[in-house]
Amino acid sequence: MKWMRFRIRTNEESEDIIVSYLQDIGLEGAQIEDNVPLSAADKEQMFIDAPELEPDEKGPSIEAGVAYLSFFLEIDDNNMLTVELPNDEGEVVATKKTPEEMEEAIKESLEELKSFTDIGDGTISVSVTEDIDWINNWKQYFHKFYIDDILVIPSWEKESKEDEEKANMVLHIDPGTAFGTGMHETTQLCIRMLKKYVTKDTVLLDVGTGSGVLSILALMFGAKHAVGTDLDKCAVPAVKENMENNGISEDKFEMMIGNIIDDKQVQDKVGYDKYDIVVANILANVLVPLTPVILDNLKSGGIYITSGIIDTKEEEVKKAHLDAGLEILEIHHQGDWVSITSRKN
Repeated sequence: MKWMRFRIRTNEESEDIIVSYLQDIGLEGAQIEDNVPLSAADKEQMFIDAPELEPDEKGPSIEAGVAYLSFFLEIDDNNMLTVELPNDEGEVVATKKTPEEMEEAIKESLEELKSFTDIGDGTISVSVTEDIDWINNWKQYFHKFYIDDILVIPSWEKESKEDEEKANMVLHIDPGTAFGTGMHETTQLCIRMLKKYVTKDTVLLDVGTGSGVLSILALMFGAKHAVGTDLDKCAVPAVKENMENNGISEDKFEMMIGNIIDDKQVQDKVGYDKYDIVVANILANVLVPLTPVILDNLKSGGIYITSGIIDTKEEEVKKAHLDAGLEILEIHHQGDWVSITSRKN
């Protein structure tokens, strides 16, 4: 079996947003090369078994701040690539594309990203590689884990007696059909703030909802209703599946696709002065322009929870909160990541 590899040169801060954005054109999962060391938890919970390269295969060392993202698609006997994409009904279907079509789709997506964020170089290289077992064996690298007293568990694992005694809440999620599992430090920072501030009357707006983890947990914490927005149409089937897996009824969670920062139609549809909590787990360079916009969505006294902030960007995002007239309530750190929570007075 052969695979085509699309390798993108970017920067470390843009890794997550590119991986998420390219899901819209059928690229799922990325091999990441950068200078950021893996934590012990990262090593235990990697979703891929990337083969170690021999010294002479590694090439030159990666410059500081630079990252490479590699995406793999299977090549059939007719030199066609199989891409899984959602149709108009939100169902995921297999589609055939030529390597040239796929490369052009990646270029177009990266150009769109460049219009509102710095992704660095953004150049693409294409190569062919032989059979890679980890493409099909990723499930063995995702196991159940805890966020404080919340058990996060995939469908292929079972709760133990110890789990039943230890967990006060169980979140069912499969990473193969979604982007976002609750494992990342930024997500965990948001979850703890939601747990603190959600009440039975909370109406929540989740900007960049992805797999819906934050909204689903907020509803499980007792929130009345949640609205999620995302740029990626793949979020719709991902959210739907995770809602079903966790017993969340359709009337509790509404999904919208579009850019709330500059799309007036999306802003109007989301609504103004109606949310008790807005949560945004996005990169810092998106949070800065988002923050003054989100002020109109929040009720007076509403809570604004932000994360996705690498520690070097903390002051920049903090300034965005203050410039918007928000009162900063809490700042928390986990690993290299930061969350900033404020209130609209």
